[in-house]
Amino acid sequence: QVQLVESGGGLVQPGGSLRLSCSASGSIFSINTMAWYRQAAGKERELVATRNNEGFTTYGDFVEGRFIMSRDNALQMNSLKPEDTAMYYCASCHRNWCAKVTDFGSWGQGTQVTVFS
Repeated sequence: QVQLVESGGGLVQPGGSLRLSCSASGSIFSINTMAWYRQAAGKERELVATRNNEGFTTYGDFVEGRFIMSRDNALQMNSLKPEDTAMYYCASCHRNWCAKVTDFGSWGQGTQVTVFS
């Protein structure tokens, strides 16, 4: 079992930055892929970034170079836009690469990011 706890969300103005962290505990040796997802009110959960233990990283199309998922699984978000407002979740997977929501077996409770003028 893996437990995940997100932190770092908050209120920020457009163009601002936030750094989200994901703390993992439990059977962390079994983790091979980590991801950040987000879910805005009334919308489906969407992939923000995925990174595996080999450092291979992909991002959702909307990221457009604004976000970076680092080796410690933190998510640095720059040039934030109002449409980035959502609950952000980190998730873990045992496989070397996971691409779908259903691939990820452990999820945190989420941290809220609100971008407002």
